[in-house]
Amino acid sequence: MNVLEVIQNRRTIKKFKTDAVPIDLIYSWLEAAKMAPNHRMTEPWEVYFIGPETRAKLNHKTDFGNAPLLIAVTSKHGATAVEKEENALATACFVQNFNLAAWAGGVGTFWSSIGITAKNRGILGVSENYDLIGVLAIGYPELIPDPKPRTSIMNKIKNLP
Repeated sequence: MNVLEVIQNRRTIKKFKTDAVPIDLIYSWLEAAKMAPNHRMTEPWEVYFIGPETRAKLNHKTDFGNAPLLIAVTSKHGATAVEKEENALATACFVQNFNLAAWAGGVGTFWSSIGITAKNRGILGVSENYDLIGVLAIGYPELIPDPKPRTSIMNKIKNLP
């Protein structure tokens, strides 16, 4: 698949097979993800692998679709409010790079915001100097949903004088 096909065919997966994804693949996709653009090379992201005890404490309504692996991705705050926002945006690019690399490898993801509550930040051990960008459920898709309709990009373009 070329990159445009990967982008156009990627889906959010909500139901996973129980087969484990080889950890070397996960690491290779994380290595690729780190190529995300980031202002001044801050590389603000950190990745937490979530074990069974922590997962149970998060108490997700579908147990993350029974995904065999969960990770949390955080973004370090910067020295200024602008740098904090730049870091969060760069980390979102990191997550998207990971999601696309996984999809190209036949593995699906579900990007959840479950960790943003104070309670769940505490469960995950996220310090006050970090934003939680998301918890990712990762695994082989049991079901790949049809694409949802999207607004034409032509309706989202503004031409400035």
